Amino acid sequence: MPKKIPEKTKQRATRLVLDHLDEYPNRTAACETVSSRLGIGAESLRRWVRQAQVDAGDRAGVTSSESERIRRLERENRELREANAILKDAVVFFAGELDPRRR
Repeated sequence: MPKKIPEKTKQRATRLVLDHLDEYPNRTAACETVSSRLGIGAESLRRWVRQAQVDAGDRAGVTSSESERIRRLERENRELREANAILKDAVVFFAGELDPRRR
């Protein structure tokens, strides 16, 4: 099971990579070096750095706030679809109960 890394540690690692990015040939090399020093997975750190750049507007992509909004809207949409399905089933049930031909 993957370990949960505190948000403060993620921010610190991301800041280290971004602050020292010019000292390395590319972002991947910087992430590998910093991740080995901090005991974090290099790929995880690379993704955090990429997301930080998107959030800062330095890179194209979906920001964290937009991503959270999309997740929230999709969850709300799913809940509304489930509620509609329940209501449709209830209408069918009660329509059958009220049908005078069934008495």
